[in-house]
Order: sequence, then C-alpha cells, then structure tokens
Amino acid sequence: MKKILFLTGTRADFGKIKSLITILDADQGFEVFVFVTGMHLQEAYGYTLIEIERCNFKNIYTFQNHTHETTMDLTLAKTIEGLSSYCKEINPDMIIVHGDRVETLAGAIVGSLNNILVSHIEGGEVSGTVDELIRHSVSKLSHIHFVSNTQAAKRLVQMGEIKESIFTIGSPDVDIMFSNKLPDLSTAKEYYKIDFKKYAIVMFHPVTTEINEMEKYAENFVSVLLNDNHNYVVIFPNNDLGSRFIIETYKRLVGNSRFRIFPSLRFEYFLTLLKNSQFIIGNSSAGVREAPYYGIPIINIGTRQQNRAVHADIINTDYSEQGIREALLIIDSHTIQNVEDDFGEGNSNELFFECLQEENIWQLSHQKQFRDLFS
Repeated sequence: MKKILFLTGTRADFGKIKSLITILDADQGFEVFVFVTGMHLQEAYGYTLIEIERCNFKNIYTFQNHTHETTMDLTLAKTIEGLSSYCKEINPDMIIVHGDRVETLAGAIVGSLNNILVSHIEGGEVSGTVDELIRHSVSKLSHIHFVSNTQAAKRLVQMGEIKESIFTIGSPDVDIMFSNKLPDLSTAKEYYKIDFKKYAIVMFHPVTTEINEMEKYAENFVSVLLNDNHNYVVIFPNNDLGSRFIIETYKRLVGNSRFRIFPSLRFEYFLTLLKNSQFIIGNSSAGVREAPYYGIPIINIGTRQQNRAVHADIINTDYSEQGIREALLIIDSHTIQNVEDDFGEGNSNELFFECLQEENIWQLSHQKQFRDLFS
C-alpha cells in the first residue's frame, strides 16, 4: 500500500485536488493523508476546514501556519517545519501539491529534501506576479508533473524536465464543474440567502508586486461597483499581501441591498452560482478557467491574469474607475466564443488514478535530471 500525502492551503487549491483525493481515498491500494493549513484555518476567510471535514476523508491533519500577511517568507518557513514533522510521523511515499501558493512551495521543499517523491498538479503554466516564481520553483523541485494540457507539458520540457515525468490529465476542477454533484441554483441561493434574480460575481485578489497601489486599486473598484446598477455576490480575496486593503474597502458595500458579501463559498455552490451568473468581474483565475467553460462573460481587471492562457473573449481593463466603468457598460451585451476543451474532459481523476497504478511512475528516480532540448 502506497502512502499519499496531499497538501492544501486554500479553498481554491482544494477545489482543484478534491476529486483526486476522493478517488485515491476510496481505493484500498492507497492510504491517503490530507495536510490542511493556510487559509483553511483562518476564521476571517471562512474557516474552510469545515468543507474538507465534510468530505469524510480518513486522515486529516491540521497545522496553523499563518503569521501575518506581510511575512510570506515566515509562513513558508513555518509550513516547512510543520509538514516536515508530520512527514517523519507518517513516512509518505509521495507528496502531492498544487499550483503556485506558498504552501505548495513548502510541500515541494520538504519532499525533495527528504527523498520523498513530489508530484505537482498544474505545473508548466504562467500566472504572473510572485505566483509565477513559486509555480516554476515548485516544478524544479518536483519529480512528477500532472499537467492540464500539452502547452503546459511543452513548457516543462523547455525547463529541462524529462518527458517521462510529465503526465497530461487535464485540470481536476473540470471534474467537479461538470459532475452531477453540483447543487441546483435554488438550493445554492437558499443556502447563502441570496435573493437576487440576476447577479454577477466579484472576485478581486491583491497583486503582491503592486502592493503600493493596491489600496487605491481597491478603492477605485468599489467606487465603480457602488455606482453601478447590477447585483453582486462578493467573495473575499485570498490572504496574500494586500488582502487587508480589499477587505477593508468592502466595508463600504455593507448594508447596500445590491451586495451579498462572503468570506468564502463552498466550491460546488460557488460553481453553481458562477454557472448561473450574468458575468464575473475582478482578477481571479476563475475568470480564466471556470467562467469560459460555462460561457460566462468576464471583466478582467489589471495585471494579475495577463499571462494566463486565455480561452475566451475576455474584456480586459486597467485599474482606473473609467476603465472599469466602460467595461461594465458593455458587459450585458457581451458574449464569448465557444471554448476548446484545453483543460480536459472532466476525467482528470481517472487519468491520475491510472498513472499512480502504473509501476513505472514509482520507478522514477528521486535524483532530478535536466534534459537539454538540443543534445
């Protein structure tokens, strides 16, 4: 039996790996452990550990890694310390991390320095800001790569990763997006007491490399929303540097009947609400990944997603009040083109499971190799 340790630090990465954890946890050939840290344990962001516990996974371990939003380096150090201790306790055969978060980097460091196989979900993508640095660093620290598409696989080859270590499985959140387990719209609205007939989704995150301007950007954004006429479901940002500016500015929306504000939403409920929304506005990756698949129009603000793969006719604007206002004036008549299935067909969990059942994946060397493109 192989021991598999998943690490999750945010509501977003858990949504991406949930189907992968589920399929392994149900199989007798694997013993699955889930290391829960980061935003999941912060009440200000909805204490989303509750959502993980609802899944009834057999082995859930929690570790409080949060220090302060301005000390991502100390959060990294603290996560490494906690995860290293847990790994010595359970002795996993593989650590699985996702994406480009500080917790992801901690998982890759702990695994690679303790001779544990590290598998990275959704490496080889571009995301901009400090996330880009983290994602590619994790890829170089990882032994195995489960990527979303052939373009991501090619980038990893460019980075010197060996082809035998790269497996294209699609994006695991697509598994949930088109599953039959999503609640219907009336259930989601009733659960969160949303009485809007029509509404849009707001998801606006800080950009760490633009920290000196984030307070002004947040003020501009909220000012435009207050002078608009759409109804909005507003979801708190992630806990990166600058999030306090956004959360503080959202206080201007409290008491306004056109706004419902939430620290977090359950992933499946969020997908249902997104699928039935008029549009999504902000700078979340949900506007690059999930929204296009559902045919939802997108207003993308600023630079956070400028390097991400774009699979829809997105309305891009800068952070100015005028730019955001002009985008809102045309959004109701805006339609997007059909999206090619570049992130899989909703069977990522099955492809992932098949890979882990193959003996050759466990024979991959723990000693990293660099493969030159021209040799």
